[in-house]
Amino acid sequence: MQDSHARIEAILNEYTLPVIGKPLSEVCRYDINSEEGLISIVLKSGFYANSLKEDVGKTLEQLVRDVNPGTRVAVTWHQQVFAHRTVGQAKPMPQVRNLIAISSGKGGVGKSTTSMNLALALKAEGAKVGLLDADIFGPSQSIMAGTAPDTRPEVKDQKFFMPINAHGLQLMSMGYLVTEETPVVWRGPKASGAFQQLLNQTYWQDLDYLIVDMPPGTGDIQLTLSQSAPVTASVIVTTPQDIALLDAIKGIEMYRKVGIPILGIIENMSLHTCSHCGHTEAIFGEGGGQRIAETYQTSLLGALPLDLRIRRHADKGLPTVVAEPDSDIARFYREIAIRTACELAQLPRASIIPNMSLVE
Repeated sequence: MQDSHARIEAILNEYTLPVIGKPLSEVCRYDINSEEGLISIVLKSGFYANSLKEDVGKTLEQLVRDVNPGTRVAVTWHQQVFAHRTVGQAKPMPQVRNLIAISSGKGGVGKSTTSMNLALALKAEGAKVGLLDADIFGPSQSIMAGTAPDTRPEVKDQKFFMPINAHGLQLMSMGYLVTEETPVVWRGPKASGAFQQLLNQTYWQDLDYLIVDMPPGTGDIQLTLSQSAPVTASVIVTTPQDIALLDAIKGIEMYRKVGIPILGIIENMSLHTCSHCGHTEAIFGEGGGQRIAETYQTSLLGALPLDLRIRRHADKGLPTVVAEPDSDIARFYREIAIRTACELAQLPRASIIPNMSLVE
């Protein structure tokens, strides 16, 4: 039996998780039990990856049966997200386990579209997710969510905004507090105050992740977030274009200076495939995201294509992950979501757990 247990451990330690590309033993804990002709393997991870569950289970069951002929094998995978250590002196937010800032050094790289689809992909994998549109001057998430123009949040106890439910996400945006035609003409401190109100006075409920779609650049909102919000980590969105990469580096340096971990880089508009002839071309250059990731010792979480469908879906209020859940683009987003969640799960756990029902 000891030999059998050792063989099973070797299989688990050598097995590389698909999509994540890391040995199972690096990102999951496991227990092995053998009794009455049944080998039971229980995997435990601090992230959700529902789209991998079935295939990983079947593959491991077959690998273990190959070295234990005639034995029944059952693999189960328990997934649960825990609160992780935040930066600075800000107290944990009630009902929010982890806050992830999605940033870009410049506008026009598709950060907001990526934020929405990433949030939806995390939800599709099994997590409870909220999305905060932190772009006070140019909010767009209310439009991409497909909510009616006159949608306004309910007020709870004359103090809190109830988040808007959109495609199963808890969503809050300045777009729900002003009309589409009303410009927000404020100086920096007032905008920062509005951001803090949206963050702290929204009645978030039992979230594994709060995705914060940051405005572009390294200005007041970014400083406010890093100094007065319990940020767990950040993700940088860029295109392969040299100018965009230079601005992305500024964003990375800003987060490094304030001690916020960077989970990785998402390279948007990486390749374009012609819908008529099928020719694929790197319109904005290639390899830039990978180079930045290597320079700053972080991960390239994934590369997204320059595809007309992504824009069309966002404009219609049906982001690609919900509009075409079985498409190749939706799969790209879900793979990025799994890698992002896995990277976050490797960070140190929080010593103070947010006020919610969370039992390990």
